[in-house]
Amino acid sequence: MTAPQSATPQIHWTENGVEQSARWRSESGMAPPKRVVIADDRTTADVAYRLACEGTALLWRGDFQNARQLLQALARRADHKHSKPGKKTKPAKPPANPTEAFHLHRQAQSQRARTLAMLLIPFEADYAIPLRRAPEVQLACNEAYGRGELPFIASLRELLGLIGAHEWRRTGVEIPALEDRIHPHYGVFSPVRGEYVELVATTPLPKGATLGFDIGTGTGVLAAVLAKRGLARVIATDQDPRALRCARENLARLDLDGTVELLEADLFPQGRALLVVCNPPWLPARPSSPIEYAIYDPDSRMLRGFLNGLTEHLAPGGEGWLILSDLAEHLGLRTREELLGWIAAAGLTVLGRNDIKPVHPRAADASDPLHAARSAELTSLWRLGAATA
Repeated sequence: MTAPQSATPQIHWTENGVEQSARWRSESGMAPPKRVVIADDRTTADVAYRLACEGTALLWRGDFQNARQLLQALARRADHKHSKPGKKTKPAKPPANPTEAFHLHRQAQSQRARTLAMLLIPFEADYAIPLRRAPEVQLACNEAYGRGELPFIASLRELLGLIGAHEWRRTGVEIPALEDRIHPHYGVFSPVRGEYVELVATTPLPKGATLGFDIGTGTGVLAAVLAKRGLARVIATDQDPRALRCARENLARLDLDGTVELLEADLFPQGRALLVVCNPPWLPARPSSPIEYAIYDPDSRMLRGFLNGLTEHLAPGGEGWLILSDLAEHLGLRTREELLGWIAAAGLTVLGRNDIKPVHPRAADASDPLHAARSAELTSLWRLGAATA
């Protein structure tokens, strides 16, 4: 007897006195809202915001462009909910430490995301949107979802994310070390933090290295850099099929698909190499959606898995390159002593470390709740080798 397949999530609502339902779609893993009301061009932003904060979703039946304007109005209210005109509010108590600031920031961002996700729009099976002045989004949806099969309901905010990802994929991200662009796919971390790519492009290769492993390749950017630097063969792994498809397209575009072999694997391929590179998620926290796994590494699983398995995959005299930000240390989520302890416990020694200062906009944004930690952040390439007895 085979186990029954899990039912496709459904969303239910009442419209014109008739009970209705449709397929529910959410890339973030959000459950279908339990309370749904119909909204249109007559719905005010204040009413919509109150309903969304209460957990009631609004299924839009009006003009698409008006829905976009309403979402912007909801975002403004979410961002300024403690500063209502004409009403004095008690200032929020400042966080006691950077760790508390981080958790409060994530909590606020999560609440904001839930609120804004309450504005819903309908899709036909071919991804057409049956609303006035709706754009053609079939290409963006096909890239993210695959071929359409059934009509469904999704949040407008998610659709705008798909459209933004489509533009990233179309225009790409300039990578100076490649003298070319990398084109990220939806749900695959974009290499906009170029300092870590620069570290891999400029750190001297281990003497005699012809084979390299790239663990958790994502867009394939680091595998491409290693191949461009002269490695005869690179094996790049990832356990996300989306990332592997993305890397495959990028490497083919760069004419490196004959040098880089892609492999679906959790961390390491079989065998040993003189160079093993890994850029794990930098913050040891729990993701609130599947897309966040590129940023958050629960219990430092990938980081510790890389360290613990590295000696078994290093050829004699080889180096493991760990690319890691120290933002977690400035936020109090991990200490330098813990990291060094994990390195030693894995039978590794530090051969050297190259540091670089991030130049992304948030590092200089004094209004960012995490500014103190971001302004002190360094990104490092740790050169690790097998400890000698």
